[in-house]
Amino acid sequence: MGIAIHKVVRRSDLTTRFDPGQLNFTHGVASGDPYHDSVILWTRCSPVFDDDKSNITVSGTAPLYNHETEQYVKISTAPVCVNYNVATDKAMTKVVSKGTAYTSSDIDYTVKVGISQSVVSRAASNNEQVEATGLAAFTQYYYQFSVCNSNNTSPIGSTKTTPNEGDETAEISLAVYSCSNLNFGFFNAFGNPARKKSVDYVIHLGDFIYEYAEGAYGWGWSIGRIPQPNAELRTLYDYRRRHAQYRADLDSIESFGAYAWIPVWDDHEVADNTYRDGMADQNNTENSFVQYDIEFGGERVSFDQRKMNAVRAYFEWMPIRQVEMDDNLRIWRTFSIGTLFDLIMLDTRQYDRSITDLYWNTDYIHEISNDAGRSLMGSRQENWFYNQLTSSQKRGAQWRIIGSQTVFSRQNESLVYGDTDPLDYDAWDGYQGNRNRTFKHLYDNNITNNIVLSGDSHMSWVSDLVWLDDESYDPATGAGSIGVEFAGSAVSSPCPYGQNISVANANNYSSWLVSANPELQWQDVYYRGYYELSVSYAAVKAKYYGVPSLVQRTPLEVSLANFTVQANANHLQRPVGGGVVESGALKTGMTISTNLTNNTLTGKYSTQNVAMFGYGQSFNASG
Repeated sequence: MGIAIHKVVRRSDLTTRFDPGQLNFTHGVASGDPYHDSVILWTRCSPVFDDDKSNITVSGTAPLYNHETEQYVKISTAPVCVNYNVATDKAMTKVVSKGTAYTSSDIDYTVKVGISQSVVSRAASNNEQVEATGLAAFTQYYYQFSVCNSNNTSPIGSTKTTPNEGDETAEISLAVYSCSNLNFGFFNAFGNPARKKSVDYVIHLGDFIYEYAEGAYGWGWSIGRIPQPNAELRTLYDYRRRHAQYRADLDSIESFGAYAWIPVWDDHEVADNTYRDGMADQNNTENSFVQYDIEFGGERVSFDQRKMNAVRAYFEWMPIRQVEMDDNLRIWRTFSIGTLFDLIMLDTRQYDRSITDLYWNTDYIHEISNDAGRSLMGSRQENWFYNQLTSSQKRGAQWRIIGSQTVFSRQNESLVYGDTDPLDYDAWDGYQGNRNRTFKHLYDNNITNNIVLSGDSHMSWVSDLVWLDDESYDPATGAGSIGVEFAGSAVSSPCPYGQNISVANANNYSSWLVSANPELQWQDVYYRGYYELSVSYAAVKAKYYGVPSLVQRTPLEVSLANFTVQANANHLQRPVGGGVVESGALKTGMTISTNLTNNTLTGKYSTQNVAMFGYGQSFNASG
């Protein structure tokens, strides 16, 4: 096993170089995982728009979930050299940091560098995370890459550091996303905050890509969005190619170039309903190994290898830090945003999750869903999570904001799924022991001002955060709650109750859901979109937005509902949503559909016909 000697010799020949004119910044620029003194910068500089088929980074003696890049650049026959500059002005004249980085075909020509003012580095890889203190806290910066010794430059990106841990910052705004599925529609929601200049950072809670071939979960041919490669993802090349296609969406490019992203994965970055040892259609058994080969064609790939391929591609393509040098799979991490809040990002999918609902075993998962031994996170991450909650309270952070892939609150969906298995057992409802331990830690230690952010369900849910089995709760006042959950819809992934569901039917479902779930205060089935969170010491305010068309690129959006959580109240302010929402249903209040639509490009409002919203809807977006 290992790399063939003749390949090592060939790769050691460093005489081959590209002409700068042959290279392209194929996917713009990106930044992510901001700290008070540093940020990760990303680009791709390649002689080709296709992705590389080298799998040297995930084969032979490559470390498990390997993120290393430098060794592959060193043995490349044609490394690509780029310079980067970071400045305090958009004209790039006031440069505060600069350096040189290298990439190669073996790492898909991606570049990731850790930037800080007091370092001028030759950063061949972010595996070593060359960083030092220096960038000013909570400051806007601009950055640009260029091919070495040339005038071939990337677009200029903008990013922002976070406040110092002890700083007081009046307000921070976040855009929160999940579930962007390319063949179901355009990623319009990504671009809207960038056009409005309305937030400081972007949070993506996972399912940034989907692994399916055309037709397996949606059809993109009619809008020119057939997934590439047009096959179920299994190899490193497959995952790289799919990330590249999603990142080429114009609104994706706009968002990544405008804001520092803080992303985590959900399941579809690897495959549907992943857990520690498998997924819905595959696990580490001979039968699933052979079945996979027959069903999807090509080389046979075990689940473990498939996951390693997916993780490698994710770290190559996302502006994300390696959190822990001794744990390459770890993505769970915390960001201390001054004394205003701590952002605790969880991994409830890939790290160490107990077996989940795989569609054929739903009754079994229902039966064991309350077992104490089940965990969404695994023992190590669970204990870390509880310690983070405690330390956040002790250090005096005003809010604890928790990023969870799946919906945390109980979801009684028996109207749709029946009374036998009425809950979503692939979410926290399937791991009630883990959820109960979380609630116990919060209630027993009086850890308050908790806000849970979640996605995955392709619908919007706003709930008081309540331990329904053990704590008394008054839905009318919110008394008994320990926080609030804001769960968002999808960027483009379809409604689970019907891709082309009507407004009336969607709102009927929402009305039933808020009546069947005591802690659920607002629910919307209908719209794809996102929400923005404004965090101050006095309150957290959430604004939900819906996108009225997915089948074309459009800057239009509809304001769906607004919510407020006052500091130390630990529940939604009453009347919830001010008593009136645009879509869906409130537990107490009215739904009045005005169809008032904002053009985020011009800032002008107009009334659009959104009554036929769905995958097939199309209208003139120039209004």
